[in-house]
Amino acid sequence: MTREELCAKKEEALAAFGKNGPFPSCEPYGNGHINDTFLAISQSGRRYILQRINHMIFTRPDEIMENILAVTEHIRKKGEAEGLDTERCTLSVVKTDGGDSFYKDSIGSFWRMYDFCEHTVAKEKVSCKKEFTDCAEAFGKFQGQLADFDASVLHEAIKNFHNTPVRYENLMRAAKKDICGRAAEVQKEIQFAMERAEFVKVLENARANGSLPLRVTHNDTKLNNILFDADTQLPVCVIDLDTVMPGYSVNDFGDSIRFGANTAAEDETDLSKVSLDLDLYRAYAEGFLRGAEGRLTDTEIDLMPIGARMMTLECGLRFLTDYLEGDVYFRTSRPGHNLDRCRCQFALVADMEAKEEEMKLR
Repeated sequence: MTREELCAKKEEALAAFGKNGPFPSCEPYGNGHINDTFLAISQSGRRYILQRINHMIFTRPDEIMENILAVTEHIRKKGEAEGLDTERCTLSVVKTDGGDSFYKDSIGSFWRMYDFCEHTVAKEKVSCKKEFTDCAEAFGKFQGQLADFDASVLHEAIKNFHNTPVRYENLMRAAKKDICGRAAEVQKEIQFAMERAEFVKVLENARANGSLPLRVTHNDTKLNNILFDADTQLPVCVIDLDTVMPGYSVNDFGDSIRFGANTAAEDETDLSKVSLDLDLYRAYAEGFLRGAEGRLTDTEIDLMPIGARMMTLECGLRFLTDYLEGDVYFRTSRPGHNLDRCRCQFALVADMEAKEEEMKLR
């Protein structure tokens, strides 16, 4: 879609939310790479977020919106019971004039609107340990608020998104096909993955035997998916709920550790710089558990270190698979970028394995 076409469809979408308008201003907002996001300001001065959902990635936007409505309404009720500001404790979906949670335009694109969460800021990088702990507490609270929500009723936003055995099989298939002729140069990395063929099954096996509960998971637990109060700098709410679906709490924990407690950048080429910062790891774990307020089971707590290793390994598997398939999924900025990312993740896995005893939380 060209910028001109997007602009025309934006105006069509705004008309679908006309009861909240008119909107004399609606300009691009934020730096997201998936959905098209705009800040719409009504004539009264009230602000809204308007988004065109990327249906190439989220192939069932209607199901995404069902998930978001169910989860935000549950959190809002919890917030009301706790005496929180219900306009800021979670995202507020604005209905179309027809009472729907989204608008489907004349070319089949899906649009939604949220109330703008006033007097908040988003942050791109962790500046100190306290900020990392605050992030942990926010995502832990997300788990705690939804602990009594039946995750099985949610739709799977992206099929097998964090099914590590499936990610492993995808890698093995890509290595066998070797459509780009790159497999020979990455035999060491393929072997690293193969040596962990049993490990990738640990969480799925725990789920199968009933010891690991199915939870509502966010699946993108980065700092910039939390809004902070502009004055107190404390977390206000968790945002970017497109990937909310059934999953494991330990994966949400683990994905944060993967990027937040690594002593190096995700694509660091000097692997001697890559390690797990145990101080940050423990700080995040403490914040996550504090936020969850006792809602996690003993098994979940015991599996949190495994979740950190699993998400790091899974990400490495995905980077290597994409490299073998020609860099078709992850955006790259240099030749071999996905291979560099894979090697960094695998180096972090190896360091976590060496620190297995130190990572235990009980």
